[in-house]
Amino acid sequence: MGEAVRTLDELDAEVSMCRACPRLVEWREEVAVVKRKSFADQPYWGRPIPGWGASRPSIVIVGLAPAAHGGNRTGRVFTGDRSGDFLFAALHRTGFANQPTSEHRDDGLELRDCWITAAVRCAPPANKPLPSEKAACADWLERELALVPDARVVLCLGQFAWNAALTTPAVYGAPPPRPRPTFGHGAEHVTAGGRTMLGCFHVSQQNTFTGKLTPEMIDAVLERARELSA
Repeated sequence: MGEAVRTLDELDAEVSMCRACPRLVEWREEVAVVKRKSFADQPYWGRPIPGWGASRPSIVIVGLAPAAHGGNRTGRVFTGDRSGDFLFAALHRTGFANQPTSEHRDDGLELRDCWITAAVRCAPPANKPLPSEKAACADWLERELALVPDARVVLCLGQFAWNAALTTPAVYGAPPPRPRPTFGHGAEHVTAGGRTMLGCFHVSQQNTFTGKLTPEMIDAVLERARELSA
């Protein structure tokens, strides 16, 4: 995936050019042309989504993949969809964001002490990446986390992100443990590399609308992440 880069901006530029997975390329670009009726008058990003946030974060938040009409439209992960609405409101309540809403890339939102990224960088059909697509994206996460050495906590939104972090050397620092640490909401695991993995149920509507993940629950995890990163 190209030569070594020295900055997150350089890596972001590389990520946005990736065409490694034909199924994902076809889907993300089709969605960007067909669009959802409510966004018909808006341009779609239609490319892989780079991470974003504070330049020297102590916490990295890892999601699954951008939403077809969220990040794939706005060009910023978790921006412009219901999952992002829930996440950014929580980040604002806990002091990690300067405002509670996220509508587009130039809406003034700033993250404090955290970086947000995804295990897979393109919107997948039915929000379900194939194992081969996850593997193709693994190097992006590895290189990204290597560029944020001050990040002591990797907050994983959902089991998919948890498993991706477990197989990322920049997180784990050694081959994954056997048996692998079990994902759960509030689960903690100190890796051989000295970083702490912290689990949180994903901020999907399936979880937030049913009460599986409440504002109080995610706030508590974010506050714990702050404690662990201090």
